[in-house]
Amino acid sequence: MNDLLFQIKTQIYDKLNFDISGFKVEKESTEYAACKFGLNKLQIIGRNAKITPRKVDQFVTFWKRNGNGRIEPFEELDYFDFYVVNVRTKNTTEQFVFPKSVLMQKGIISTDKKEGKRAFWIYPKWDIPNSKQTEYTQK
Repeated sequence: MNDLLFQIKTQIYDKLNFDISGFKVEKESTEYAACKFGLNKLQIIGRNAKITPRKVDQFVTFWKRNGNGRIEPFEELDYFDFYVVNVRTKNTTEQFVFPKSVLMQKGIISTDKKEGKRAFWIYPKWDIPNSKQTEYTQK
């Protein structure tokens, strides 16, 4: 378990009696600390976001490899309940928790009607939006 997720586990999950099980580091997206785990009876995909040097945001990947070795977005039939994204600056740590249904509504997960995304940006509450689009996405 990476240090950021361990910090969240200790400060939040343990206090709520959430049980992490079946923790598995994903060999893909290691620079984002990609992992999968059970949280009580829910299946979680997790990543750490990365601060981008020229923008006010944090970037995170959200893809898998298909049988041909190509990357592709996750699909609605993939087995998970939530996608959690851990974000941190020098003094602040947060975790974004995205239900699978919201990711489908926002076009991030592929459905039979639309291909999803392979990555997206996160705007923590401490980031000050510099455009209307950034402000909308942050909300």
